Amino acid sequence: MSKMIISGTENVPFNNNVDFCVGTGRLGLALTAEYLEQLKFVQEEIGFKHIRGHGLFCDDVAIYHEYEENGETKVEYNYTYIDRIFDKYLELNIRPFIELGFMPEKLASGTQTIFYWKGNTTPPKDYSRWTDMVVSLLKHLRSRYGEQVLDFPIEVWNEPNLPGFWYKADMEEYFKLFKETFLAVKAYDERFKIGGPAICGVKPDEWITGFMQFCRDNGLKPDSVTRHHYTIETPERIGHYDYSRLQDPVSSISTLQNTRNIVDSFEEYKGLPIHITEFSTSYTPKGVIHDTNHNAAYIAGQLSRLGDMNESYSYWTFGDVFEEQGVPFTPFHGGFGLVAAGCIPKPTFWTFSFFKQLKDAGSQCVLKDESAVIVKSADGYAGVIWNTGADVLTREFALPADGEYSLITKTVDKECCNPLKIWHDLGEPANPSKDETALIRSAAFPLVKSDIITAKDGSADITVSAKPDGVVFFRLKKRSFTPDRGYDYDRAVTFR
Repeated sequence: MSKMIISGTENVPFNNNVDFCVGTGRLGLALTAEYLEQLKFVQEEIGFKHIRGHGLFCDDVAIYHEYEENGETKVEYNYTYIDRIFDKYLELNIRPFIELGFMPEKLASGTQTIFYWKGNTTPPKDYSRWTDMVVSLLKHLRSRYGEQVLDFPIEVWNEPNLPGFWYKADMEEYFKLFKETFLAVKAYDERFKIGGPAICGVKPDEWITGFMQFCRDNGLKPDSVTRHHYTIETPERIGHYDYSRLQDPVSSISTLQNTRNIVDSFEEYKGLPIHITEFSTSYTPKGVIHDTNHNAAYIAGQLSRLGDMNESYSYWTFGDVFEEQGVPFTPFHGGFGLVAAGCIPKPTFWTFSFFKQLKDAGSQCVLKDESAVIVKSADGYAGVIWNTGADVLTREFALPADGEYSLITKTVDKECCNPLKIWHDLGEPANPSKDETALIRSAAFPLVKSDIITAKDGSADITVSAKPDGVVFFRLKKRSFTPDRGYDYDRAVTFR
């Protein structure tokens, strides 16, 4: 590519909401030590605002209980575990994005379950008991955590357009669940923000259109529309693992634009926020692509575009403490997480870190194209480039500048930041030793380089290269040179 000349006055649309939310395995896993270790690491490096996961009302969290007294069935609630979970979230400076599901066994109308941990996916046998449970929980959370609870987004259920997640994928029954829940929450306090229908990519247009029509016809004003976004074709299962082809990134984004267009076609809902409450490449927790550098580069392109039509987008998930299809056999098993067992960051972890650093650097975007994003800051520029191609990608930029600048680059590619390869070369140990885990983790961090750039004729020229499947962050920052008396760097590094 030829040199890109940037004037510094550009203002390119770029909604970089990379840190709004991240996904998690079922909430009950937050009672385990490694889960919290991984979340703490993620929060220290990236710092997500919200966390969303399944299983809030599943029996392992143990909120809902029924008992018999004088021949009458009564209900009581136990908040012991959910308090431990949410206390720890808030301690780690992350707040719940509350997904209402699945069904407690004693409240369920049927026996259908999903996953290794058997989350019940049938409607409630009594809708008033369901709504009482929801509102009682919100009251409890508010008494414990104060008015900040009003800012915890709420989503009704998960992927009801799939029969495994909602009995028979019954659209009308889901709409009833949404309406009853929505009205009960708003009757308690209308300031709570509640949305749906939380669908995945099966008949999305039909479901979104039906949902908006139902809300309009019933006078409901949801605070958001929610859906999911995965970007692979149907995977091939071999042994424990799923192999799949990625969709073209442009066409995959177009399905999200369809949702935006449908919502905006309803005058009363035009501009309503859309939250992508799950997104990734593969939609299986054994999708081998998740652990690769190619995943990191592909996701960079997604992060540059997802904000074009969506308020937020939540990566599924932050860590590999996850058991939907059983306990993983190995540390690198294609898990959804940004972090592997042993608190090892995968390459995609750094894609999120880089986009968060981009957000922290500045809000004025001066360049966004198919392989780069650059923002202007008060003291320079920051950017991310990514390469999903087969050859080295070199980008040259001329940036308005005057004086001397420090150029810092952080590189993630198959050569310098590839824990998967180290694990493979060690023999793919299913249960690495402490020393092996430390070695693999040492190979899981970006390569950091620096240089001094002197502007000429009002321009600082920089060149950034990304190898195949590489992601590179750069920061061009005004340099303040303040050497100590008697210190000569050149003499120090050339001494013999």
